[in-house]
Amino acid sequence: MVIRISSKHVIYSFSPLNKPVAYAKPKDIIVFETIDALGGQAKSEETPIDVIDWSRVNPATGPLFVETAEPGDTLVVDILDIKTDDKAVILVAPGYGVLHDKQFSPRIKLLYYEKDFVKFNSLDIEPKPMIGVIGVAPEEGEVATGSLGVHGGNMDIALLGRGSRLYLPVFTRGALLAIGDLHLVQGDGELCVSAAEVSGEVTVRVDIVKNKKPKYPILELNDKYAILTHGKTLDEAVYRASEAAVEALMKAHSLVFEEAYMLASLVVDLRINQVVDPFKGARAEIPKKYISIEDLFSQ
Repeated sequence: MVIRISSKHVIYSFSPLNKPVAYAKPKDIIVFETIDALGGQAKSEETPIDVIDWSRVNPATGPLFVETAEPGDTLVVDILDIKTDDKAVILVAPGYGVLHDKQFSPRIKLLYYEKDFVKFNSLDIEPKPMIGVIGVAPEEGEVATGSLGVHGGNMDIALLGRGSRLYLPVFTRGALLAIGDLHLVQGDGELCVSAAEVSGEVTVRVDIVKNKKPKYPILELNDKYAILTHGKTLDEAVYRASEAAVEALMKAHSLVFEEAYMLASLVVDLRINQVVDPFKGARAEIPKKYISIEDLFSQ
């Protein structure tokens, strides 16, 4: 049986107090219908940015209660498919993005998916559909869907697309998974503060690893694992990614710190996820030949 969650059911913060809108068992397949990050408010390129209700941005569909998920477990999410609309939107706004100190005008631009490419003026850009927001409820309090943390959230990882697998630490019963903020394409960093924001649907399969979890979310690709970290600054996010990578290599190869530190400098790639949200996101990529998923669990 496939469970479908309508985009009518959205949240704007991850919280253990959110009421589930659907229930699933391990191995179940779920389709999340999603709304674009602007909540469908940008109808045309003439839409004034100052009429956008910013309390309605970054809606995430859910939450989903996954049976048997308990604090201390890991929620495994396989991204089976991503389908998007043919029209996306991107915007710039003064004061936002990496170049926030520049003087420029607010602007909205519509992008269209035609003949296997995203059209940007006369340019053809290869689409790479991905998930911007995916996460579970934190242990307590609430975290806005526009931010990120150890629970996941607005991580904006360009690699988080079809065929990838995400490991999320569980902090509350049922995990309370929610997904939103699809992009037709995004470069690492999302430097202008938005990407090709698009509505669509995500098909996932969920599973549970009992009694062990990673310190940070882990993304698994065909040939590598990526440790997904965050920080108030990019330096802090990179420090956390580096520290976690060295600790994992120490565990995988029974190395002392000094040797693992050197090995990390040879085989670990540090990458930027996004640099435009309140918390910045980075990742440490480690080829699978040097590490296993078990080495990445902290308990």
